[in-house]
Amino acid sequence: RIYGFYDECKRRYNIKLWKQFCDVFNCLPVCGVVDEKIISMHGGLSPEINNLDEIRRVVRPTDVPDTGLICDLLWADPDKELNTGWAENDRGVSFIFAADVVQNFLTKFGMDLVCRAHQVVEDGYEFFAKRQLITIFSAPNYCGEFDNAAAIMEVDESLVCSFKVLKPVKGKK
Repeated sequence: RIYGFYDECKRRYNIKLWKQFCDVFNCLPVCGVVDEKIISMHGGLSPEINNLDEIRRVVRPTDVPDTGLICDLLWADPDKELNTGWAENDRGVSFIFAADVVQNFLTKFGMDLVCRAHQVVEDGYEFFAKRQLITIFSAPNYCGEFDNAAAIMEVDESLVCSFKVLKPVKGKK
C-alpha cells in the first residue's frame, strides 16, 4: 500500500486534482521565517544552505527538482539514529540529518527553532535535537491507517509556542 497525498487524491478523487494541488504548491514559498528566530518548512534543512538569501532568491512558481536546496527544504528528515551530519534518505530523495546539523544551523543563523512537517508523529508533534526542531503533523488518523493525533502550533508575540492537539477518532477511515 502506498501512503501519501498522491494516493489519497487518487483513491478519493482523481489524479487531475492531485496535479492541480501540485500547481498550487509550486507557487507557495518553500520556507518561512518568524521574527528572524523560527524557520519553518515542509521537510527539513539542506547542506546547500550557506546563507538565508539563497532561500529568499528561490523564484516561484517552479517545479521541485530531484536534488538541491528546494528538494531538501521540502523532503529532508531529521533522524534520531544518525549520530552526526548528513546521510542518504531511505525515501530515495533528499537527506536525513542529525541533531548536530540543527544545532549548527541555528547557531550560524542566530535562530532558536526549526519547525517542519512531512512525517507522521504519534502525538501530533514531536521534538528533536534538544527541542530545537519540532515536527508538526496536522492530519489525524493519517490515511485511515495510522492512529496518530494531529497538532497545530501557535506562536505568540513573544515567540512562545503552544500546541493544540486533535486526538485521533477510533475506527475513523
